Amino acid sequence: MGLAVRADLVGKTPYGAPPSTTAITLNVDESPHPPSPALVSALQSAVGVAATTLHRYPDREALELRADLARYLTGRTGVPLTVEQVWAANGSNEVLQQVLQAFGGPGRVALGFEPSYSMHPILAAGTNTDWVGVQRPDDFVLTSELAVAAVEEHGPDVVFVTTPNNPTGTVTALEVIEAVCAASAGMVVVDEAYAEFSAQPSAVSLLAAQPRLIVSRTMSKAFAMAGTRLGYLAASAEVVDALRLVRLPYHLSALTQVAARTALAYADELLATVEAVKEQRDRIVVRLGELGLTSVPTEANFLLFGPFDTPHTVWSALLERGVLVRDVSSSQGLGRWLRVNAGTEDEPTAFLEALAEVLA
Repeated sequence: MGLAVRADLVGKTPYGAPPSTTAITLNVDESPHPPSPALVSALQSAVGVAATTLHRYPDREALELRADLARYLTGRTGVPLTVEQVWAANGSNEVLQQVLQAFGGPGRVALGFEPSYSMHPILAAGTNTDWVGVQRPDDFVLTSELAVAAVEEHGPDVVFVTTPNNPTGTVTALEVIEAVCAASAGMVVVDEAYAEFSAQPSAVSLLAAQPRLIVSRTMSKAFAMAGTRLGYLAASAEVVDALRLVRLPYHLSALTQVAARTALAYADELLATVEAVKEQRDRIVVRLGELGLTSVPTEANFLLFGPFDTPHTVWSALLERGVLVRDVSSSQGLGRWLRVNAGTEDEPTAFLEALAEVLA
């Protein structure tokens, strides 16, 4: 007997990357650097204190956490932000889902520029929001002309712009984001999950002039807190109030809130690993060129490399040699590319040695 699953979900596959317990894992965009002993100790202490009140519900507004996030973003971008302008949820995926719950839905359209983060259309489907994917140019760099033409043609209620873009690592200039905002009558979501790795100025600088702009971020990448599941956004206070209408009661646990606040207190230490990751990323780029391969210019903690006639064959050969990279070749016009995350020094070394063997 079949299940009465919604017709628009039939035949779709869930988001995910294949796990491995034996290979060097370079197929997901985690930080390769674990928390320091000092941070672990601070987390243990903070969680221990929070544990004494776990019989009570957490602060459903997460006010102290949001205030800390506002201070962090203000310090990073130079743009003064208040707690009313910041929202947090379980990973940036829940943040973006809430945006679509509030501003998308039946009869409404979300638009993105592909290839891009594959969760965007999945979240659109889950909220019964129609999805329009617009193909990026061959160099994957979004231009004002292409973006504005797409917005004018489709009239979306929500536009997604990802910078640095996953999975290409390319950035979108602030002028392009401004042009999208000017052309759009709906919400514009700038997904900055990898912003700490980029020299590109944050779209947070545009918030004062763009009331329909939303800038989302995460603590999963540069903050090395993927297991905490904490995403957040900056927007107008009116946008945050709209999201409060669709959030689940007590959606952020007390333990998540205290862990995230502790990590923010150690921001300088955690972000100090960003340069080490970028070093390894750039080292991979140089060696790929020596091996006769191309990589797409990237300002993230990963890169696309290739092109290959049969990328899945290369992916399999690397896995046989104990290295797991991301096979993106079956999605969104990436038919000849693979993606690799920049890990610790030993991990790219193993990847590059294995790749040299495969190419030989």
